Amino acid sequence: MSREPVADAEWNAGDLGCGELVLALRAKLKAMPGGVMRLVALDPGAPEDIAAWCRVTNNPLLHHDPQQRAYWIRSRDHWA
Repeated sequence: MSREPVADAEWNAGDLGCGELVLALRAKLKAMPGGVMRLVALDPGAPEDIAAWCRVTNNPLLHHDPQQRAYWIRSRDHWA
């Protein structure tokens, strides 16, 4: 995870907490199957929360840049 992937969409979630953040993130990723979202999240728990959420939901975390507080997440292809 060294180079930034190309993002199809970007979202600055600011300081949204984990619960609100992942609910909104789910809706945004569901609307773009197979696409890559660049997410900026300032909440202190975001690094652990986002990585765990990606693992549990099968949306691959492609890259994380701690300096930018940015995450590149690929939306899975199939959503129920």
